[in-house]
Amino acid sequence: MTFNWGALLGWSAMTGSLDLAVVAPLYLSGISWTLVYDTVYAHQDKADDVQVGVKSTALLFGAQTKPVLAAFSFTTIALLAASGYFNQSSYLFYTIACGAGSAHLFWLLRGVDLNSTASCWKAFTSYSWFGFIVFFALVCDYSYRSFFNPKQPEENILVHNTHPYATDK
Repeated sequence: MTFNWGALLGWSAMTGSLDLAVVAPLYLSGISWTLVYDTVYAHQDKADDVQVGVKSTALLFGAQTKPVLAAFSFTTIALLAASGYFNQSSYLFYTIACGAGSAHLFWLLRGVDLNSTASCWKAFTSYSWFGFIVFFALVCDYSYRSFFNPKQPEENILVHNTHPYATDK
């Protein structure tokens, strides 16, 4: 949960407010994503977890790990899309963050061998690319919206109640 606190802090620092309709789904999406990559990481040392009595998500989900991670991956994308909707994001955000992002998450999930330490490590390190994909989507969306509505003050592009494409301003 702490890893994703930046969604709340970053938004409030940029806008001077906290629009929960936008940031709550973004924050929860980050938590869901964290559960995905952290569980893959936990599968590297699940034998040690059994020996020392650690109750990891790898042990909790057991043989059902891939279906559970698929559900968390879907939740990650759905919440990301909800955040984009409430932020009135452009098609670029959905195409890149939701389209390419979901393709990346499910490609990693399909390819990881949860019984191989090397495979889990490779997948775990590749999950950072999902973060880059979302970041790139946000930059593209912001740039696109700024370019096609240059008269609008930059700070208003981030505000939920101000539609960036409105012509009656």
